[in-house]
Amino acid sequence: MLRALQMRQISPSELVELHLERIARFNPDLNAIVTDNGEDARARAREERSGALGGLPVTIKDSIDLAGLPTTSGDPARRNAIAEADSPLAARVRAAGALVLGKTNVPLLTGDWQTNNAVFGRTLNPWDRTRTPGGSTGGGAAAVAAGLSPLEFGSDIGGSIRVPAAFCGIFGHKPSEGLVPPIGHFPTATVMAVLGPLARSAADLQLGLDVIKERQLPPARAKSLRELRVAVLPWLNWLPVDVEIQAAVEELARCLPRCRTAQPAGYVAWAQEELFASMLAAVTFGEVGEAREGIAGSISKAPEPLGPAILRGLRAGPAEFDQLLAEREQARARWQAFFQDFDVLLTPVTLVNAFPHQDGPFLRRTIEVNGEPQPYKRLEVYPGLAALTGLPATAIPAGLSEDGLPIGIQAVGPLFEDLTPLTFAALVEEELGYTFQPPPTYSGVTSIA
Repeated sequence: MLRALQMRQISPSELVELHLERIARFNPDLNAIVTDNGEDARARAREERSGALGGLPVTIKDSIDLAGLPTTSGDPARRNAIAEADSPLAARVRAAGALVLGKTNVPLLTGDWQTNNAVFGRTLNPWDRTRTPGGSTGGGAAAVAAGLSPLEFGSDIGGSIRVPAAFCGIFGHKPSEGLVPPIGHFPTATVMAVLGPLARSAADLQLGLDVIKERQLPPARAKSLRELRVAVLPWLNWLPVDVEIQAAVEELARCLPRCRTAQPAGYVAWAQEELFASMLAAVTFGEVGEAREGIAGSISKAPEPLGPAILRGLRAGPAEFDQLLAEREQARARWQAFFQDFDVLLTPVTLVNAFPHQDGPFLRRTIEVNGEPQPYKRLEVYPGLAALTGLPATAIPAGLSEDGLPIGIQAVGPLFEDLTPLTFAALVEEELGYTFQPPPTYSGVTSIA
């Protein structure tokens, strides 16, 4: 699209209209874009657009401030919370010449791997509308997969970019923590939270990241798959993974010349998951105030083995939070040492493909993995690995399951070496055919003719 714009094969106004027509056709059913900014995009398209995204229509997640539009985060109390200024991300995107078509749907306070709230309702997966597109950037992932937007900017603290990307069959990148600080995002979080792009190719991910990053990055560690040292984590008895996802990871591993099973010295998966559960609770429940003990009571009664770890974070005062941060630094150090011997870690994005919509108390939900129920919160283990440690991670589409659902694989890289997992994603896309496929009902999404 950018090449066509630069060669004047199409104008920004024409490209905006093509997307607005598609939104009018498909969005009422999917409910992916929930706040319209079409008239503003039309007006800006009539001006001369320069920059890395000059004239390109894009979308931005509801939870990220865009001046003049509400930042609801799916909370009815914030229905009229109009942003007074652009977030730094939105300002950079606009300065790069992009035309923001609208804002995309999220779960309540961005706290779920589904996308449903009392303000805008439920977003559906374009591959199967009985299933979730993931969360919390579920609206954005559905919009990109269905061709309503070529590039989405979302957020991630526990898989919120990568899980929707996997569920909708697109690419998504969680940047290194600190590379794109989540300023101008609600809910507010400064630890583990990041902002990043979702797109239909690895090159588009890098393009989006280049626009929003706040520091220069070193080059990728290698330029070919035969040079990259890749590790695959050992499979865990307590963490079943859908057999087709496991097979997809193993199939990709077999195609990589320098790939073997490995994990960091001293790494204990369950202990790291407990620490992540504590950190996530400490960060996300930081503003609940007087409701804290009521929430704690509900958690203590839930049939969730991670309950004590969640309570630790929920009740953490300054001293306990410092202790959590110290434990987190130890985990980060283990992974940094690991990445002296390896360039990329290959894992599932999460345990299952897109699952049917469900409601009910979060800690009482279950998901079906290989025909057996598992605690819903186990969905966070693989995405939480990179979130806890601040590492960059790229979600890559890896074909379809037997029932026609996208399968996602995650490539994790060394801290502030985002170009290594992004380059890995580009190489497997170009050389091995791990490409975006449009959902059948929405074919033709990459065409501008």
